[in-house]
Amino acid sequence: MTLPHSLGNAGEPQPRQTVEVHRLEHRQEEEQKEQRQHSLHMGSSVRRRTFRSSEEEYQFSAADYALAAALALTASSEVSWEAQLRRRTSTVELEERGQKRVRFGNDLERTDIAFLRTQWLLRQRRDRKALRRRTEEKVREAKELRELCSGRGPWFWIPLRSHAVWEHTTVLLTCTVQGSPPPQVTWYKNDTRIDPRLFPVGKYRITNNYGLLTLEIRRCTKEDSATYTVKVKNAFGQASSYAKVLVRTYLGKEAGFDSEIFKRLMFGPSVDFASVLKPVFAREKEPFSLTCLFSEDILDAEQNIQWFRDGRLVRSSDRQQTLYADRQASLKVFCAHKEDEGLYTVRVASPSGPREQSTYVFVRDAAAEKPGAPGSPLNVLCLDVKKDSLILAWTPPSDTRGSPITGYSVELCQGESGQWVPCHEAPGGTCRCPIQGLVEGQSYRFRVRAINKAGSGLPSKASELVVMGDHDEARRKTEIPFGLGNKIVVSEDDFEDSVTIPSPPTHVHAIEIREAYVVLGWEEPRPRGRAPLTYSLEKSVIGSGTWEAISTETPVKSPRFALLDLEKGKSYVFRVRAMNQYGMSDPSEPSEPITLRGKPATLPPPAQVQAFRDTQTSVSLTWDSVSEGPELLGYYIYSREAGSSEWQTVNNKPIQGTKFTVPGLRTGKEYEFCVRSVSEAGVGESSVPTEPIRVKQALATPSAPYDFILLNCGKNDMVIGWKPPKRRGGGKILGYFLDQHDSEELDWHSVNQQPVPTQVCKVSNLCEGHFYEFRARATNWAGVGELSAPSSLFECKEWTMPQPGPPYDVQALEVQASSLMLKWEPPLYTGAGPVTGYLISFQEEGSEQWKPVTPDPVSGTHLRVSDLQPGKRYVFQVQAVNSAGPGQPSMPTDPILLEDKPDAPEIKVGVDEEGFIYLAFEAPEAPDSSEFEWSKDYKGPPDPQRVKIEEEVNKSKVILKEPGLEDLGTYSVVVTNADEDISASHTLTEEELNKLKKLSHEIRNPVIKLISGWNVDILERGEVRLWLEVEKLSPAAELHLIFNQKEIFSSPNRKINFDREKGLVEVIIQELSEDDKGSYTAQLRDGKATNQITLALVDDDFDKLLRKADAKRRDWKRKQGPYFEEFLQWKVTEDCQVLLTCKVTNTKKETRFQWFFQKKEAPDGQYDPETGAGLLCIEELSKEAMGTYRAVVSDERGEDDTMLDLTDEALDTVFTELGRIGVLSATPLKVQGTEEGIRIFSKVKYYNVEYMKTTWFHKEKRLETGDRVRAGTTLDEIWLHILDPKDSDKGKYTLELAAGKETRQLSTDLSGQAFEDAMAEHQRLKALAIIEKNRAKVVRGLPDVATIMEDKTLCLTCVISGDPAPEISWLKNDQPVAFLDRYHMEVRGSEVTITIEKVNSEDSGRYGVFVKNKYGSETGQVTISVFKHGEELKVLKDM
Repeated sequence: MTLPHSLGNAGEPQPRQTVEVHRLEHRQEEEQKEQRQHSLHMGSSVRRRTFRSSEEEYQFSAADYALAAALALTASSEVSWEAQLRRRTSTVELEERGQKRVRFGNDLERTDIAFLRTQWLLRQRRDRKALRRRTEEKVREAKELRELCSGRGPWFWIPLRSHAVWEHTTVLLTCTVQGSPPPQVTWYKNDTRIDPRLFPVGKYRITNNYGLLTLEIRRCTKEDSATYTVKVKNAFGQASSYAKVLVRTYLGKEAGFDSEIFKRLMFGPSVDFASVLKPVFAREKEPFSLTCLFSEDILDAEQNIQWFRDGRLVRSSDRQQTLYADRQASLKVFCAHKEDEGLYTVRVASPSGPREQSTYVFVRDAAAEKPGAPGSPLNVLCLDVKKDSLILAWTPPSDTRGSPITGYSVELCQGESGQWVPCHEAPGGTCRCPIQGLVEGQSYRFRVRAINKAGSGLPSKASELVVMGDHDEARRKTEIPFGLGNKIVVSEDDFEDSVTIPSPPTHVHAIEIREAYVVLGWEEPRPRGRAPLTYSLEKSVIGSGTWEAISTETPVKSPRFALLDLEKGKSYVFRVRAMNQYGMSDPSEPSEPITLRGKPATLPPPAQVQAFRDTQTSVSLTWDSVSEGPELLGYYIYSREAGSSEWQTVNNKPIQGTKFTVPGLRTGKEYEFCVRSVSEAGVGESSVPTEPIRVKQALATPSAPYDFILLNCGKNDMVIGWKPPKRRGGGKILGYFLDQHDSEELDWHSVNQQPVPTQVCKVSNLCEGHFYEFRARATNWAGVGELSAPSSLFECKEWTMPQPGPPYDVQALEVQASSLMLKWEPPLYTGAGPVTGYLISFQEEGSEQWKPVTPDPVSGTHLRVSDLQPGKRYVFQVQAVNSAGPGQPSMPTDPILLEDKPDAPEIKVGVDEEGFIYLAFEAPEAPDSSEFEWSKDYKGPPDPQRVKIEEEVNKSKVILKEPGLEDLGTYSVVVTNADEDISASHTLTEEELNKLKKLSHEIRNPVIKLISGWNVDILERGEVRLWLEVEKLSPAAELHLIFNQKEIFSSPNRKINFDREKGLVEVIIQELSEDDKGSYTAQLRDGKATNQITLALVDDDFDKLLRKADAKRRDWKRKQGPYFEEFLQWKVTEDCQVLLTCKVTNTKKETRFQWFFQKKEAPDGQYDPETGAGLLCIEELSKEAMGTYRAVVSDERGEDDTMLDLTDEALDTVFTELGRIGVLSATPLKVQGTEEGIRIFSKVKYYNVEYMKTTWFHKEKRLETGDRVRAGTTLDEIWLHILDPKDSDKGKYTLELAAGKETRQLSTDLSGQAFEDAMAEHQRLKALAIIEKNRAKVVRGLPDVATIMEDKTLCLTCVISGDPAPEISWLKNDQPVAFLDRYHMEVRGSEVTITIEKVNSEDSGRYGVFVKNKYGSETGQVTISVFKHGEELKVLKDM
């Protein structure tokens, strides 16, 4: 294999290492030939069979096999004649041996096999050593070759080539370089280094893709024609290659093309833009669109229309879409992000060259979820992606909303799950952090939120999807091409020694050192083994002498790891161990000492920030680039109106260059600007603000005049007119230079050496009968403008026609949605007679028909045209009319679009501070050199005897000196030297003038404004305050107070206060009396302004005021001691209690409180000294509580009392309230079965027959008390009893309760199940009553205990009842008594008697009478105690 040489190094001496490489390659070619011969010899036909042992296969490594396969496949496929002869000889020998084997049978075959086996074993023993020796030598030489190649200087495999391209196209310079280690690449343009950051965004794009170097130059211009050189350099050498780029401009006819050929080369119509792209101010998370119109329909729009953002082609996707329809191209972005901000360009292909338009799209921050939270970061990038980690970088937001950023929150999303999970917190001083613990083979997206003291802001746009993996694995593989498109892949692992436990890693070093973390990196062990590797890290503080293992949440699989928990101020060294399934390696060599850096400093602000005028709504900024630090991400620009303290963000995506045009500004306003540098450390300090600059059109040379017309012609002279330039360059047109050309001559000649101030010029010394064409240039303060296109040919022939010549300078002013004002100059040539009028005609754009505006000629040189269609374009022309008829038409106006301008200035009419009536017109967009031309009734300037005109910056005012009927009419104003129409008019009517004159009189004869007339207040101590309020007065204001025709002043009884700052006048009368009755007049004067306000205090008004003042005075005196703050009052509680309450204040410890009822002290009254609350509770109000209640509070300072009369109407009111609460407390009706029938009732908390009325209804029919229905009440219950209920008693029952105005109805439905349940309960209770009435019972008669002396006769009698008559039996100690001998029982009706004769001690015990019938039974018991004579006390004591 022979390596090609770089064309760029053809004349340079070859380094020594290159010669060594060539020698080694030559030696390898010789060895390959010997290897092929040996393989042919080993494949000789002498070997009839081959035998392979496992021992032989084990002797060769994978590297040997890979190298042998590569050498065999890359060898020549040609076979020499010796090999062919040997192959034929082997074939003959095989055939002969086959014949021998058949002839001599199995013995010969076995002998032959044994011979061949012995021969093969001998040859194997000999060749095995030789092959092992040759293999080892080849492996050694391959290692030497790899080592030589790994330290080789760069050389160009494919050099640069030159290009010739058209202007506005893109050129791509490419080359391929090889070298080890990979060289450093630098591009140059004419020996000047190319730094893309110093050029417009997207101008240059430099890439290096594994040795494939590209330089992309976009939208080439003539300045891009140059020699471009790429230089590559590493530690072993350097090389360079260059190419020339020629940018050509298509010149069309000027390049010498014939017109017919030129037309044929045009494959389609020339396309131009019919609209202008305007800046777009979008908002984050919202859609925006860009739209432009074309003059012609575009074929194959998808190919011929391209959109670019910052020089990069924009294609349709799920986030954005490009559309074209009806000559309109648009770009729609469905959800805007800050990354979408930038310079957008639309390019359309045209036969005369591509056409372009550009505009800037600004994407503002979305509204914050939390007030004061910062904006979202942007440009989130995933860098240095490994198996389990990566570096995340982003750009800080421009708007922190007044609070600095304290940190960033990083969130991740696995794959397309859509679930965002916080994964890292980064400090506020950096926009870069490591992300670890990721899973190999898994895909992730990341987004970032900025945090300040107000909270977390909105998230950034998600990063691109990144897949975790070993991206360095491809570098360890080498591809060896052979044949046609075939290749062999050889890995570095194949050449390493076969090991089980890996070697230690090497070159442990810090890849990145930041304030909060350190990223360690190391080289993989050599040899590393075939098993997957993980790594273990250890750290040691300098000086400690100990090593500490670094714990990780997940195994470290990549040769890189970020340490986030190091302490600031300490120095560390680190070492790494490699691990696989067989074990762990020895530790690596320690790294160099590593210490965390301090907080990174932001970049300084750029210097020399300057603002320049650009357009009516934009300003251009320039500044010096910031050269300190390599981390510059761009610049943020901020603006504010002059005088404001709050800066507004201009851009939310950093600008890469040092120039920018700020659009969207208010015309005529002054702005200040500042610029801040952006880096990974954050946004830097603001630059020094620029000087305030007023937003106006920048001064430039004017465009060319156009539309030349012949206004008059003599024998040897012509009068030429033309239209002014469409672009006047922001300055006054100082004049025009006119050139003439005789059609019979070749050269042009200037007409005037000094500029002509008007748009009309008389050209003399012409030749009669010759044809002339003219061209002109306008000049302003910036210089001479563009040269116009030649006019049509005009014949120099004296005009003698009777009709007048063309009017000129036709202008359209005051353009609105449906009307405009036309104004023109009369013709210079009047024909046979004076001009008697003018005919005006119009033409819709796209139509060829002229239509008259008015049926008859107009007499003046102006006309208001109305009733036009909004949104359409019109063209107008004017013809002068005399006795001979209409003359030549004027030059048509430019197409005029009828629309209402949203910010069109208008004439404002008012009265100034001195009382003068004025008409003012302000035009912020007017150029500095513009003038305001006023006209009255379109006949010329207003009469200077009646008006005065004052001029200010962008403003003009007409002041009426002595307003009168002569000043009525239409006032119009036109701003000169403006590119667009700036004009307005106002018609001053008599009615409006009268209103203005009235206002003027009020201003010139001002009245102090009255805010509040005389007011009368009574103060706390009974003083009377008279006061009024007017507007704020000056310190020189005067007050004269007149009382009953005499001026009064302050006195002890009558104090007068005058507060000029507040406009307050007050009179305070200490004690009002009859002497104060009368009228009070305040006379005020403040400069010219006066006012007089009068108050009359007489008759009933004075008497009422006097009584109120006396009462207020007495009340104040009362309150000097303890007094009642709340007087005695009653209220009814929900429990129907009546509470009498009051409250005292200004008490002390000695204050005494008493309750009285009917002049007697009420001991039940309560008083709380802490709160001053008094309470008397009436549990149940009755007539006995009727009377007068009184509460008294007193101490040594005085006494106060309060009374409450609870009699007559007052008592009725309380009872009515109790009844109302009782009605409201009624519970829902309940149904209850009773012995007699069914009972319906409701519980109440209070019931009073006199003040509460109850009425029962059954099926809406009122019920009255009768034999079967009874109604009644108790203090807490209202009931209805239905006796012996029947089916007719079913239905709805309603109870109506009334107390005063309060009425309430309660209902229940006694039917269905409710009726059945009640009847069942009634029957049950009725049956129980019958049973209880008829069952056997012992009614009375038996005592509990009875004592008797021996030998006496005991007689016990009881009364029983029962139906039927019960059975009777007696029991003694629960045993039946046998009525024999001494025991006898006698029954007399309901009386039952038991007699025991001659009782003895054995008769003592518990006796019971047991009665029983069919309804029940009952037992009556008695205890009998028998004692002997003399033992009564003892027995009783024992009992």
